[in-house]
Amino acid sequence: MAKYMWTGSYTAEGTRGVIAEGGSSRKAVVEKMVASVGGKLECFYFSMGSDDLVIIMDGPDNVSAAAISLTVAASGAASGRLTVLMTPEEVDQAAKKSPAYRVPGA
Repeated sequence: MAKYMWTGSYTAEGTRGVIAEGGSSRKAVVEKMVASVGGKLECFYFSMGSDDLVIIMDGPDNVSAAAISLTVAASGAASGRLTVLMTPEEVDQAAKKSPAYRVPGA
């Protein structure tokens, strides 16, 4: 499975929902959502600063991860950014590849 990070912020409506239902309830909802596409929630944290939450999950593929991100965005209760995470070993593999590339203007 691939690993993904979703960072985001609640809208005023979403924040009211967290206040009403609690943080543990939101984690349970997210865990169920991730499982519904064949993934697994690794961690769920509320944060202070530019983001209200950070989620790390394992997902079967980019399409499933994008479906989660689209579903959350369409709810209007939160907005966020989906980031594909890579292991050091995956970066080692990438570093060994030699893509054909030409510098602009060269």
